[in-house]
Amino acid sequence: MVTGQGPVTITDVARLAGVSPGTASKALNGRRGISAGTALRVQQAAERLGYQPNALARGLLSGRSFTVGLITTDSFGRFSIPVVQGAEDALGPGRILVFLCESRDDRLREEHYLRALLERRVDGIIVTGRRQDRREPIGRDLRIPVVYAMAYSSDPADLSLVPDDEEGGALAIRHLLGTGRTTIGHVTGPRRFRAAVLRAAGAEQALTAAGLGLAGSRTLYGEWTEEWGRRGVDLLLRSAPGLDAIFCGNDQIARGAADRLREVGRRVPADVALVGFDNWDVIAAACRPPLTTVDMNLRQLGRAAGERLLAAVDGHPGSGLQLLPCSLVVRESSRPPESRSP
Repeated sequence: MVTGQGPVTITDVARLAGVSPGTASKALNGRRGISAGTALRVQQAAERLGYQPNALARGLLSGRSFTVGLITTDSFGRFSIPVVQGAEDALGPGRILVFLCESRDDRLREEHYLRALLERRVDGIIVTGRRQDRREPIGRDLRIPVVYAMAYSSDPADLSLVPDDEEGGALAIRHLLGTGRTTIGHVTGPRRFRAAVLRAAGAEQALTAAGLGLAGSRTLYGEWTEEWGRRGVDLLLRSAPGLDAIFCGNDQIARGAADRLREVGRRVPADVALVGFDNWDVIAAACRPPLTTVDMNLRQLGRAAGERLLAAVDGHPGSGLQLLPCSLVVRESSRPPESRSP
């Protein structure tokens, strides 16, 4: 909005709100020491006048750029996009800009982006990716805070936020047990992936607590592909003909398993219940039948990363590995026996 003398200024906002320009500035910048009533009055005055703060002046006054860098190794965006969305939810639309940098798993490219972000004086950096395996920090002795989300820094002084894969595996098994299944196999990705090992550990612990073991006596490690899901079904049926459920390490494996079960005449879920992991809508909803799956809640994880980064910028950094809860999304593939049609 433009007044008769030019663009609206902080002085105009202060005059309408009945406060000093300094108080108005503090209220609009979220600074402490301002009562909720005063802050609301200033905000309403700013909205009424259509006040647009000068980003450069705001940065000079606060010593901040109100920008954040986000470096990701996930070139497909499958995992990083919901993390970015959650981070932006926390950072506030229009208040803090996010520079998204995709490193393509290239260390030199990542170092280039780090230098560029530091030159632009970003207030902090979020590092994310498509896997939770331990990785080297993006830099040492940086003058700005860094939070790792869906990534796990090898430096214990860094703050790393990752989904609780082990509890997610246990969640899947407890659900299957709750539907009356007792002969449960597990088909998952490569053993070299931390997520695969943790999901398997959670599944095995939940079965042990119920006095049971895995069908076929072991976890089947392979690839994160539909083809491996198909092969996994053949291996399980060979070693455990009475199989009545399969927990898959991701949704792609589960979709392949569903196809193969149908081909060999096993009905899902009437004969064999199926649970995946990731809640990738494109796969889970298109699976026949729609797939029950564990959701890593990546948008919530991204929001948590944004909140932790803001706290660190304000002088309250965190450290260490923090596990965030997964949840189960129940669909047709694991209906309990009592709800199945004849």
